[in-house]
Amino acid sequence: MGGVRFMTVLVALFMTLSSGVWSCPPSDRAALLEFKAALHEPYLGIFNSWTGADCCHNWYGVSCDQETRRVADINLRGESEEPIFERAHRTGYMTGYISPAICKLARLSSITIADWKGITGEIPRCITTLPFLRIVDLIGNRISGSIPADIGRLHRLTVLNFADNLISGTIPASLANLTSLMHLDLRNNLLSGPIPRKFGSLQMLSRALLSGNRLSGPIPGSVSLIYRLADLDLSRNQLSGPIPASLGKMAVLSTLNLDLNKLSGPIPVTLFSSGLSDLNLSRNALEGNIPDAFGARSYFTALDLSYNNLKGPIPKSISSASFIGHLDLSHNHLCGKIPVGSPFDHLEASSFLYNDCLCGQPLKPCY
Repeated sequence: MGGVRFMTVLVALFMTLSSGVWSCPPSDRAALLEFKAALHEPYLGIFNSWTGADCCHNWYGVSCDQETRRVADINLRGESEEPIFERAHRTGYMTGYISPAICKLARLSSITIADWKGITGEIPRCITTLPFLRIVDLIGNRISGSIPADIGRLHRLTVLNFADNLISGTIPASLANLTSLMHLDLRNNLLSGPIPRKFGSLQMLSRALLSGNRLSGPIPGSVSLIYRLADLDLSRNQLSGPIPASLGKMAVLSTLNLDLNKLSGPIPVTLFSSGLSDLNLSRNALEGNIPDAFGARSYFTALDLSYNNLKGPIPKSISSASFIGHLDLSHNHLCGKIPVGSPFDHLEASSFLYNDCLCGQPLKPCY
């Protein structure tokens, strides 16, 4: 019996020691609990699982590095299809603020605290001291204040998403140092001032979404140096000056939204013979003729030039475009006969209304 009892004690001792070795460090656990204390989530109980010594085991939204057992990821999304949301038949709602205690998690690779709708306060300045960060996603809250001025220190960052918040101030110049960044989303905030002049240094960027702010000044020509950029949305700002012709020479740019700004000058010829498929230049102060530069490379699912000061005829070369799905030329000063054939045979009158003297199908006949 003594031998059995001795073995039982040994096993218990081994399990105690091994659980201590394999659980997360007490400092990481303490930092998570401090982070949790600044937040209030009343409906789903997502923090109910944050109990016990091992924050790497079954703590909702927390993942650890398999080797070091340090906390690597915080992934808390307020809109999800996970069972905890399905059972509650609702999306998440959380109030409070993001505690600087999160910066004590020195091995963090990703921070996702998204779509909780009620989280306020500022972005903790100290996140720029976390050298392993690859993803920061705080979309869909009520976070205010400014973007940390030294955000450019996060050289490993691939995703930066602050969309749908109340963030103000300027886009820091240091943002251009994020040379690993692939996805930038700052939509629907209160950002003002210029787009950083060296924006083109973001050589890995494929999506740049800056719409719905108060950005002013010109579109930096350096943007066209971003070889991988496929989606550029600068709409609903106060940008001025001409559209850089170099945007039409970008290798993979397929979506360009510049609507609702104060852009002026002519439409660059290059935009119509490029690889763009979705081009929205509406509600600016663009002038001159629509370039007669359409051809076999012109393939537009949507082309919107409405609400500008464009004059002259609709160019005949538009009929040689491979495809134009949606076309809106309304609210300009265009004149002359609407060309016949594709794409005009499937367009509504609303595409041409409020011009100076357009005629022909689908408007009134020309005399």
